[in-house]
Amino acid sequence: MKRLQIVLVLILSILTPTTWAWWGGGHDILSQASIKALPEEVPEFFRSDTAIKMIVHCAYDPDVSKERDFPHARIAEYPEHYFDIELIKDNPVPADRDAFLKLCAEMKLEPSKVGFLPYSVAEWTDRLTAAFAEYRKWPDNPIIQYKCYVYAGLLAHYAQDLCQPLHLTVHYDGIVQEDGSKLHKGIHEKVDASIEVLKLDPTELAKKQQVKVVGELMPAIVKQMKSEHKLVDRVYELVKDYQDLQNPSEALQDFTKERSRESVRWTASLFLTAWKSSENVKLPDWLER
Repeated sequence: MKRLQIVLVLILSILTPTTWAWWGGGHDILSQASIKALPEEVPEFFRSDTAIKMIVHCAYDPDVSKERDFPHARIAEYPEHYFDIELIKDNPVPADRDAFLKLCAEMKLEPSKVGFLPYSVAEWTDRLTAAFAEYRKWPDNPIIQYKCYVYAGLLAHYAQDLCQPLHLTVHYDGIVQEDGSKLHKGIHEKVDASIEVLKLDPTELAKKQQVKVVGELMPAIVKQMKSEHKLVDRVYELVKDYQDLQNPSEALQDFTKERSRESVRWTASLFLTAWKSSENVKLPDWLER
């Protein structure tokens, strides 16, 4: 029976189109750890077992939207998960989605080919900030609390994608050669699978994290993105190690744990930033919850 299950999984992996993102279990582990890493100044409702379950549940949703059964959502969702920074050359990363679209028009780039990941992170941080502002005003409204969970789960997914170096490069699934072929094709899925296959512990990933407010949001996102992009070469240095995740080398284990801890720190820091920023939000007078 076990052999049959393995065969079925392999068949499904062949028939199912690849969707680049940490495997669902990876987002599960990282999202759990991100909540566990939060300081006590974040309200208890957002650090509870219910919060962890709901946020983890919603962290899967961006990848669900990319399935072929949802053609309209799939088209819109796919580019939210990456940003091939080399394509904009020496231009600074635009400050918002509208400015990015204008840059793409000037450079004759197709925006979806470059991707929208930094804007996904920024926009969902803003939405979570708005939901937290509502919670501050109506703390006993359970609907608002669940809305915070939903927004946090979606933010967690994109924040964690930004910490996977291959989401930030034209070499996202193999080093592109002059003839258009790819050297080491298939590595992306190996990297995405690593957190889940290595069975990293959320509690351990959450320990001794330096979770702080990130400051001005978009510059912080760009800084984080450029820092992660510098690790693309390191990923390819480990290409042979990624071929056997069941027997991982020490170097691969260390790299995976290091990137996972950074992903947790970054995600939790965005949650904290949204909470702190919500303190200064003035909700519109017409809003009544």
